[in-house]
Amino acid sequence: METIVLGIGETLVRDDRRWSSWADWLGVPPHTLSALVGAAVAQGHDATEALRTLRPGMDVEAAYRARSAAGRGEHLDESDLYQDVRPALGELRAAGVRVVVAGNGTARTGELLRALDLPADLVVTSAEWGVRKPDPEFFARVAEAAEAPPAATLYVGDHPADDLFPAAAAGLRTAHLRRGPYGHWWADHPDVVETAEFRVDTLTELVGVVRPPRTGAEATGAEPAGSDGEESDAAGAAREGARRGVLRSVR
Repeated sequence: METIVLGIGETLVRDDRRWSSWADWLGVPPHTLSALVGAAVAQGHDATEALRTLRPGMDVEAAYRARSAAGRGEHLDESDLYQDVRPALGELRAAGVRVVVAGNGTARTGELLRALDLPADLVVTSAEWGVRKPDPEFFARVAEAAEAPPAATLYVGDHPADDLFPAAAAGLRTAHLRRGPYGHWWADHPDVVETAEFRVDTLTELVGVVRPPRTGAEATGAEPAGSDGEESDAAGAAREGARRGVLRSVR
């Protein structure tokens, strides 16, 4: 593996501050919004549908701009990162791997992430590229940013529909991260199990994926979903199922 590309929300960054801020803005208890987010995730919907449940017809982008204008916009600091982020990214770079952070987010998200000086070669958001996951163009941009062949590029994310399926369809290698509502709820869905080449619980397991011991990938701590050779019939069928939109939610 020459390059590892990681998503942002619930891959590197905890989303609890995000939802708590929205709850405060809308004047509802945080647990109410959290429950609605969970319901949206379980139904395979966009998590922002939770906001529209509370405020039917809500223009989320307009509300985001209003929050920012009121001085209650995005905030992100070291406490928002999962604890394994810096160790994992640092080890990957030390192993000679190019590390790219590329996920859905505003231009402000990109600024805040770069200000944290993560051990990454590139940090970029969908707003800065002008295209969001799961659009195939986003993953075409990922392939360019990787500066490596697709077969040597691993995309890591928690969200099946936004991360795993479109990355696989773009010819990238894939790792599903059991993290956050989407990552946990859909971890054992047959299409996720079949499509993900690796399934990990922590980012530090990725170091073993990059440099697996000769005894086999299973010794790395990650769960390989298949061999590194030719794609199995089941994996191919899963990719086709992904293209048919088994999980259609978009963060």
